[in-house]
Amino acid sequence: MITSEWVYWFIGLIFLGYGAFAFADIPTSKRYGTAAFWILLGLSFGYGTFVTAGTAPAWVLGIVVLILTALVGTGQLVTDPGKGPTQEQQRAGADRFGNKLFVPALVIPVVAVLFSTAIAAIMIGKTPLLATGTQTLTGLAVAGIIGALVGMWMFKVRNPIVPLREGKRLAYAIGWALVLPQMLATLGTLFQTAGVGTALGKIIKVIVPSNSLFGAVAVYCVGMMLFTLIMGNAFAAFPIMTAAIGYPVLVLAFHGNPAPIFAIGMLSGYCGTLMTPMAANFNLVPAALLETRSKYEVIRAQIPTALVLLVCNILIMWWVAF
Repeated sequence: MITSEWVYWFIGLIFLGYGAFAFADIPTSKRYGTAAFWILLGLSFGYGTFVTAGTAPAWVLGIVVLILTALVGTGQLVTDPGKGPTQEQQRAGADRFGNKLFVPALVIPVVAVLFSTAIAAIMIGKTPLLATGTQTLTGLAVAGIIGALVGMWMFKVRNPIVPLREGKRLAYAIGWALVLPQMLATLGTLFQTAGVGTALGKIIKVIVPSNSLFGAVAVYCVGMMLFTLIMGNAFAAFPIMTAAIGYPVLVLAFHGNPAPIFAIGMLSGYCGTLMTPMAANFNLVPAALLETRSKYEVIRAQIPTALVLLVCNILIMWWVAF
């Protein structure tokens, strides 16, 4: 049976490769801090397997997180992606290959869907080929590998180090923000366990009049947006705001329909996703891929849409859910 742990180990190996590149590619003293950051991150992906299995203590990963934070906070991490193809080379490649440039990227969703459907149904005896609940993650990892191989074949790249080195350029450009999704998801769980949602609910009940349905709806949607801005992840913001006002006020007090309330609440959180650099995979990665003048260019373009959508979400929830 193929489990998600295989994927995590593979990702860890890639990060170890990025750390090794630091010694060869970075001429300054920051090579040591950069190498330490990526190597520790890579090792943590493998070590997490043993923590999950209960054979290794979790506090070691906590120390690693503190070290990673110290490396970033003291400026030891290089964020220069290094030399890549010039604009003239990029234009020449675009003129030569045209729309074929999109083929490797389009391979990824196709293969991921195949894994989630057809391959997920394959059984070896009575055991599924892919562990339950890991089909999409495993498919995405395999799709990325196949996409890279297709690109190498199409563009006649013979050196297998080339895609790893290009991935390193992107990872260096994004820097520490690359690990924000994992960090912030953990922070959301921590906030929920600490009772932040309950405490926030008490504060909101003092501010919002108890008979104001529209006010409660607006606070829930705006709160989802604001917490997502801070945490970079609507899934992390959802349990906090739902525990504070979504369930006790909108569902229990005003007898709202839970399905549209929670669905639209998540959409309100995604409005925050469009406006925050904390959502690195949505906003900083595209900016790095597009090589925009500012890494916040994507966010600036999305802010007007996000604000309009937030207003629409508030009105739709008010009309539909009650």
